[in-house]
Amino acid sequence: MNTAGTINRPLTHDPAKQAPMKPSASEPIGSAHTDVTTTGAHESRQNRTREMQLIPEALARAHMHERLREAERERRAVRLAVARRMQRRAERASLRARRALAMAVMQ
Repeated sequence: MNTAGTINRPLTHDPAKQAPMKPSASEPIGSAHTDVTTTGAHESRQNRTREMQLIPEALARAHMHERLREAERERRAVRLAVARRMQRRAERASLRARRALAMAVMQ
């Protein structure tokens, strides 16, 4: 997931710059089986397979996140429209009150 490169696609092709291969933790020390590269390749393929299986879930999560942001933007736009409508209504009521006051003072 946060690996710099994989067995099949190393970050660099220069062996001196590649990370040294480490024995598997599950393998006993001094065992007859010393081929660590197949274990690393198998784990690398397994990780890739796991990542590929999680791709639809990640896409769904991103899609839902985008939908939530879109819904929030729409809610904000509706609130703004309602606030402007209420402001215009308040301004009209204020003008009516001024007119009524002016009429009352003139008589």
